[in-house]
Amino acid sequence: MTSEDPYLIALFPSTSGALMAEKLFKREGIPHKIIPVPRHISSDCGVCLRFSASERQRAETTLAGKVDIQDICPI
Repeated sequence: MTSEDPYLIALFPSTSGALMAEKLFKREGIPHKIIPVPRHISSDCGVCLRFSASERQRAETTLAGKVDIQDICPI
């Protein structure tokens, strides 16, 4: 992941879902960061995972069937 890569965020219905996703990302070696959900995306308190757009396919494959994803969107 370079500083020039665009970022995506994965939103989850619960904090526990985000934490489970983080564990899966770590296991698969997907570079990521847990961040607060940006206010312009949701006024709910919560956390999401930020990752490089170039890792989208790997991220979706890693989470498929293991963690409910509310949305993946650019930031």
